[in-house]
Amino acid sequence: MPSVNIIGHGDDLSVNGIRIGDLSPAAHEAIDKEKGGHNYSPLENAVVSHVKDSSTLIVRKPDPKEIDKYIESEIIDGLCCYSAVNQGQLNQTIVDAVVTHLTKEKLPTVPRSIRHKYMSAFLLATTGITGMDRVVPKVAGVEAPELMFKIARRWGYRIKGIPEGEAIIVAAKGNFHGRTMTAISLSDDDLSKEDFGPFLTGIELVPFNDCDALEELFEKKGDRIASFMVEPIQGEAGVIVPDDDYFPRVSELCKKHNVLLAMDEVQTGFGRTGENFAHQLFGVKPDLMGCGKAAGGGILPVSFVAGRDEVINVLTPGSEGSTFGGYPLAAVVGTYAIKVLVDAKLAEKAKIMGDRLVGNMNAIKGDYPDKIKEVRGRGLLTAFEMYDEPYLDGHAVSVGLLDHGVYAKETHHSTVRLAPALTINESQIDILSEAIRSVVKSL
Repeated sequence: MPSVNIIGHGDDLSVNGIRIGDLSPAAHEAIDKEKGGHNYSPLENAVVSHVKDSSTLIVRKPDPKEIDKYIESEIIDGLCCYSAVNQGQLNQTIVDAVVTHLTKEKLPTVPRSIRHKYMSAFLLATTGITGMDRVVPKVAGVEAPELMFKIARRWGYRIKGIPEGEAIIVAAKGNFHGRTMTAISLSDDDLSKEDFGPFLTGIELVPFNDCDALEELFEKKGDRIASFMVEPIQGEAGVIVPDDDYFPRVSELCKKHNVLLAMDEVQTGFGRTGENFAHQLFGVKPDLMGCGKAAGGGILPVSFVAGRDEVINVLTPGSEGSTFGGYPLAAVVGTYAIKVLVDAKLAEKAKIMGDRLVGNMNAIKGDYPDKIKEVRGRGLLTAFEMYDEPYLDGHAVSVGLLDHGVYAKETHHSTVRLAPALTINESQIDILSEAIRSVVKSL
């Protein structure tokens, strides 16, 4: 019978005699490749050991003298776990709340079949910050668009009066809503769909930032369209920012055709773009919005769907559920993640630091116009896109940045995203920018 022996903590943690603190980056990679699923391709020769401060990670890299050893160095976290750590690593306010809760309140987990007192705090905080009527707590970020999809369909049948089985959900081309079957059914990314079919039906795609295409579809099929689900800014696609008038026009079209506007704010929410939520950049208010990532303050996975009373109320007991959605500890973390967002004025900081970062990147673009095609972003959700040339390789840039003490990651070959913690300071922004300059210059 298989057995396992686990002893110790930290670097002294050993599993079946293998001490974690003795493993080189190559050894970690070998275990990952042998024992793990190959659904990620992490940067080579780097293993995060611990956190130094809100924006700095300590990373183990190969020792140039002894291959079986490692050296530790500091890197600026320029990706922030894809916006999951907006409040900064180990935010003290959130950590203190967790420690107090576990040591004094002592209520880590109870099911949703009985109420707990922290749910009230979470619901008051989330409806307060979103300006929505109701909130449904979930866990993983992808659960938010998944639930919005379900709610929209039921709303379409029960409120709008769409004939059973004919509801249509519209999404934007280039979207990224996650990796569940619903999310990839909404996607036009062939790589995410390969050999996973058959996919959900009742889905139509339109180009992002194209109101005319959306209007044409609404005119043809609006009586059967329940929702338009869309990211305010497309993150995975390379930080694609729509025209200023796009969402005001979209909002009017949705109202005209009685279609729900469901906005995926999993990556763009919690101050990331210079507003608490990115839809506020465009002066619109969705009927449904999904949040995740920074909703858990980088401590726990927390997500939720917020929406209008009429829309959320189509849910009934048994139609939706989650063992850990809104459990006591998550409710505490989610509440204090909002407290930090508000008290630390993270949206305001994101705008200020984002302007500095984009300004620096535009200066680099000016110096290397043959290499950098475009700089994009709002707040601290930013990216630079290089020309589509073999030598302008986004992965090579990511590796080069790591060598210069910055962690970032490419998307779509020639685009590199930069989304540091909203607590980052001017000095760190400039260090990050100079690393980009050095790497781009070397290409």
